[in-house]
Amino acid sequence: MDNTSGVGVLDKAALVLSALESGPATLAGLVAATGLARPTAHRLAVALEHHRLVTRDMQGRFILGPRLAELSAAAGEDRLLAAAGPVLTHLRDVTGESAQLYRRQGEMRICVAAAERLSGLRDTVPVGSTLPMKAGSAAQVLLAWEEPERLHRGLQGARFTATALSGVRRRGWAQSIGEREPGVASVSAPVRGPSNRVVASVSVSGPIERLTRHPGRMHAQAIIEAANRLTEALRRS
Repeated sequence: MDNTSGVGVLDKAALVLSALESGPATLAGLVAATGLARPTAHRLAVALEHHRLVTRDMQGRFILGPRLAELSAAAGEDRLLAAAGPVLTHLRDVTGESAQLYRRQGEMRICVAAAERLSGLRDTVPVGSTLPMKAGSAAQVLLAWEEPERLHRGLQGARFTATALSGVRRRGWAQSIGEREPGVASVSAPVRGPSNRVVASVSVSGPIERLTRHPGRMHAQAIIEAANRLTEALRRS
C-alpha cells in the first residue's frame, strides 16, 4: 500500500518521526533510517524540534518530543471528562467541599470539570476558568512530574519551591494554603494517562477555616482515591 499522502514535506516529517519511534538517533542515523538527504533530514528534525514534536537527549541525539504525549493526552480528554462527572460528585459528597479537575494548557491550567458544594461558603471555580501555573495545589501537581527543564522554567515566579514539588512527588499529593487566593485552601492529586504521564489534577478547595492549615490531613486520602479512579478509567479505555 502506498503510504505517501502527496504532501511531500509531511511525508518526510512522518518518516523522521517514525524513525525515532525505535529510539534516539543521531543525524547520521536519521539519514540512514529515512533515506533523506542529510540537509533535508536536519532541516526537518530542527523544525520538528521547534514544535516540540522532537527533542534532544543528553548526548544531543534526536528523540520523540513531549508534544506528542500532550496530543495523546488531549485525545483522551473526552474519556477523562466522561469519567470525571461521577468521580467529582462523589469526591464533593465525601469531603463536603467543591471538587475540580484541571488540565495544563501551555503556561496556564484550565478547569475542565467541577462539582460545586451545594450550600454555604465555598470556593467556586467555573468550568472553563483559566488559572495560572504559578500558585495552587493543582499547579504544583501539574508541574511536579514535568521534565527537568520545563519544571525549572515553571518554578520561575512561582509561589512554591522545588523542595515543595519534591515533597509532592514523594507523597503523591499537594496542598496549598492561601497560595492562589487569600483564605482558600486546596488539596490535589495527579491523574495519569496510559503512559503513566500526569495528564490532569483532581482537587478539592474551600475556605481555610474549614479545611484548616493542614488540608492534606483531612482530604488527601479521598483525593488520591478519586485520582486513582480517573487514572483507571483512562487505562481501561
